[in-house]
Amino acid sequence: MATGCSVLQEDTVDYKSARQGNALEVPPDLTQLSRDPRYQVPQGVVSASNSLATPPVATGTVGGGAQATAISATGDVRIERSGNLRWLVINRPAEKIWVPVKDFWVENGFVLSQEQETLGVMETDWAENRAKIPQDFIRSTIGKVFEGLYSSGERDKFRTRLERNANGGTDIYISHRGMAEVYTNSTKDQTVWQARPTDAGLENEFLRRLMIKLGASEAQAQLALNNPAVQATSRITTTDGVPTLQLDDDVDRAWRRVGLALDRTGFTVEERDRTQGVYVVRYLPQSDASASKPGFLSRLFSRNESKAAPSQYRITVRAVGTTTTVAVLNAQGVADASPDAQRIVQLLANDLK
Repeated sequence: MATGCSVLQEDTVDYKSARQGNALEVPPDLTQLSRDPRYQVPQGVVSASNSLATPPVATGTVGGGAQATAISATGDVRIERSGNLRWLVINRPAEKIWVPVKDFWVENGFVLSQEQETLGVMETDWAENRAKIPQDFIRSTIGKVFEGLYSSGERDKFRTRLERNANGGTDIYISHRGMAEVYTNSTKDQTVWQARPTDAGLENEFLRRLMIKLGASEAQAQLALNNPAVQATSRITTTDGVPTLQLDDDVDRAWRRVGLALDRTGFTVEERDRTQGVYVVRYLPQSDASASKPGFLSRLFSRNESKAAPSQYRITVRAVGTTTTVAVLNAQGVADASPDAQRIVQLLANDLK
């Protein structure tokens, strides 16, 4: 995972000119979210199968203690930071900002492939950043007529998650996923699409732009992102053959970091219980999602869902002294040492390093 805190220049991000073609649905390891009657809340139990008449009232301080979180405020919208994780906090209820956030992504050149207002989740379709295409003489002349002949070989997707907080406002998280087209042989006549690392710079840029959309000035939004980075480490350990992830974070910071890592890697979070420190996710095994399988490229650019049923796992986030342990349990809540569980731990470790 990239950890830089810089914001990209305006002319290095251009999704508005990208062609909007077929949707690009890719692994790893996801199934579509089911309809939920209520936004997810960071405290208490929230389930995709529950239907609550009123949102639960959360207690405690959102985002951990004051010493663990840096805050940059402008009006009723601010950026909070815990470690290398940034998110927006706005003093308005989620239902009041859903439409402005949706309009924000459309104005920036994206098509929304998922809009789960009752869950507080929206996700863009895969789009190309046309600013990455070299602007040489041929590109600037012929390319204006034959735009489709030129491609950056990369696609990006962004997920926005809105969570009610304990103060009646809304926390907004933006996560990035990227794909890159790579050659599979020395003759360079065959390609496949592969996942590429999360771009923290893109996440920060769209947080900045969204902050402006919600009422901040450009100078205020830029200043809010210029907090110094805090490096946190992670490592995989094994106990009785069961892999776990150890984070040098307090449990509040770890909870937020794991939630964003699950968004970045494409998991569907069906339930989140902040009190118990549990995420319930769906996972599609690698054997069903491998980029090396025949026909993967055609599946990549289609909306067809995989016929394989994803498995359910429980991701636990528990304090152990001054550190936090992240473990993978099966659907019955038993520690899991299967290859799939090991891969989930590795996926999280790759993003949280």
